Amino acid sequence: MDTAFLRSPLARNLVYDEFAVLHSPSYRFHPLRYSRCNPTNSTPCQTLSASPSRGLTQRVAALPNVDDFFWEKDPTPILDTIDAPIHLKNLSSKELKQLADEVRSEISFIMSSKCQPCGPGRSVVELTIAIHYVFNAPMDKILWDAGQHAYAHKILTGRRSLFHTIKQKNGLSGFTSRYESEYDPFGAGHGCNSLSAGLGMAVARDINGRKNRIVTVISNWTTMAGQVYEAMGHAGFLDSNMVVILNDSCHSLLPKADGRPKMSVSAFSSAVSKIQSSKGFRRFREAAKGLAKWFGKGMHEFAAKIDEYARGMIGPHGATLFEELGLYYIGPIDGHNIDDLICVLKEVSTLDSTGPVLVHVITGTENDTGGNMRSEITPNDEGPPNSSHDLLKFLETGLSRTYNDCFVEALTAEAENDKRIVVVHGGMGMDRSLRLFKSSFPDRFFDLGIAEQHAVTFSAGLACGGLKPFCIIPSTFLQRAYDQIVEDVDMQKIPVRFAITNAGLVGSEGPTNSGPFDITFMSCLPNMIVMSPSNEDELIDMVATAAMVEDRPICFRYPRGAVVGTSGTFTYGNPLQIGKGEILVEGKEIAFLGYGEVVQRCLIAQSLLSNFGIQATVANARFCKPLDIDLIRTLCQQHSFLITVEEGTVGGFGSHVSQFISLDGLLDGRIKWRPIVLPDRYIEHASLAEQFDLAGLTAHHIAATALTLLGRHRDALLLMK
Repeated sequence: MDTAFLRSPLARNLVYDEFAVLHSPSYRFHPLRYSRCNPTNSTPCQTLSASPSRGLTQRVAALPNVDDFFWEKDPTPILDTIDAPIHLKNLSSKELKQLADEVRSEISFIMSSKCQPCGPGRSVVELTIAIHYVFNAPMDKILWDAGQHAYAHKILTGRRSLFHTIKQKNGLSGFTSRYESEYDPFGAGHGCNSLSAGLGMAVARDINGRKNRIVTVISNWTTMAGQVYEAMGHAGFLDSNMVVILNDSCHSLLPKADGRPKMSVSAFSSAVSKIQSSKGFRRFREAAKGLAKWFGKGMHEFAAKIDEYARGMIGPHGATLFEELGLYYIGPIDGHNIDDLICVLKEVSTLDSTGPVLVHVITGTENDTGGNMRSEITPNDEGPPNSSHDLLKFLETGLSRTYNDCFVEALTAEAENDKRIVVVHGGMGMDRSLRLFKSSFPDRFFDLGIAEQHAVTFSAGLACGGLKPFCIIPSTFLQRAYDQIVEDVDMQKIPVRFAITNAGLVGSEGPTNSGPFDITFMSCLPNMIVMSPSNEDELIDMVATAAMVEDRPICFRYPRGAVVGTSGTFTYGNPLQIGKGEILVEGKEIAFLGYGEVVQRCLIAQSLLSNFGIQATVANARFCKPLDIDLIRTLCQQHSFLITVEEGTVGGFGSHVSQFISLDGLLDGRIKWRPIVLPDRYIEHASLAEQFDLAGLTAHHIAATALTLLGRHRDALLLMK
């Protein structure tokens, strides 16, 4: 293959973003096959093969080392002159369009070199440039709902030189952060927060007599959360001036638009949007409203109905919803046409005392983020990954399976034998492994997006109807549904089975998407069974256990990433005895009681201690609630020191153990107890290994804790060097 092609931006997009598949009439490719071998070491050849018709033909053996591809960075002459948004103001339309290409190239180059998804960030480049061209940040407040949508924003606001450190230890955050820049007035979390925060800033501005503008950018996923509509209704009631921009990458106002006709931006809709946003039209509309009121209530209501009907006829399906909530709707607008975006945003920015405005912007799909809006790439569960995120997941699992893979395989096997098993999925995005269950049982799979509160109560309703719901929600997103867990599930003792994914630390996603709190907030519920597997075999058994329990709610947590690898093939799970753990290694004097995947680090710590002549016991708790009190009594009676280890916060497993041993009188004897938990602070983004080191949760930290308890401080220091 021509090496010039491999160095091109198109090749980068093919390999990382689209995985060599562009289902667009504008692009026709022969099947791409690229092999690379490194003769300097024993790394085997890795082959990437795909075609538009046949999909993936050979799995990738390992994550590619980008340095081996010898890609060249595209020149960015205009971007090189941009140190702050104010430098955009004097650029011509042609220069702004070139800048958009350069920013997109910059994002692609850096994120591809890190094997990170960049589609969402590339899709909003023109929109970001238009916002900063029209508004004056940081005086004007610009809020983003999603971290990846703020990549161009970070580059244009003085953080370009650090952008290569994004999601790395001591580097830029993957989200907007108040600690990072004055251009980030609010942190982007789990979506749906920018509108509420922006409205609060708008009210504070009005009370303080300021004149700055508030701009919030929301997305299709955001519109699945109830908080967005609560904020819209409140904004409409208060009639505060603010601009809400709906970044629509689904080409539909319906959050779940699969299979429905896609919205397009025509010359007519573009012209109508410009008229709608113009100051003259808005003043005419307000004057007409005032005149109708002068003629009486009946005439005013009749005129309002005519206005609503006319705007409903012109606007897209669903647009009148925003009008009913009190937001003035403008759109749809081509999100890749900088001239149209600037025209509309300029008009909107000059409107005074007219209340909240929603600008509907159509951007390329997150699978299709080139400079122009192209034909969509149709998702294909049987073919290659359809986005850079899917590709990353695919590459990561080339050699190893993930806990999610094991869970879904086990759940699918259980569902084949039990027709009452259904899946309710909540949270932003869906793990690729869940497609196995979805394709096998499409009528028994419900993906509710970030409507986690509804997902929990919906699951409770399914259980009351005689089904066996497995409610799958990442730990960090489950926090949003805690009231429903308490009131609608645990208090009523309804058998909902919670599969808590991405538990504990999550590496580069940082504290925003980490899950350190679920052990604590689930184990304090009176009727909840709480468990966590130490490896994939136990995860499979816990799926079977959860399916068996029908008299109360039950939950189990597991981390993201690759499995331990204790078994090579899938086997059906065996239900565990509720509240029973096991001793894995018998020793003396000191005992580790681990909960969850951290048990594997306890085993490594035991091996490290053996080098110092110390034989430690390692026990696997399995259950946080109910505790295996017989196991705990045995450990306390036969050892001088008990160390509980968990990847969770204070108040979790260790707290339950200490509560029991203190009430049972075990602490009155010779046993000394020490907990190892996550520190009482947020662990910032870094690699998973770096996060464990920062948190003091590595095997070396566990072993050093034991050595310190035994009075061997010098050995502990030597171990930690």
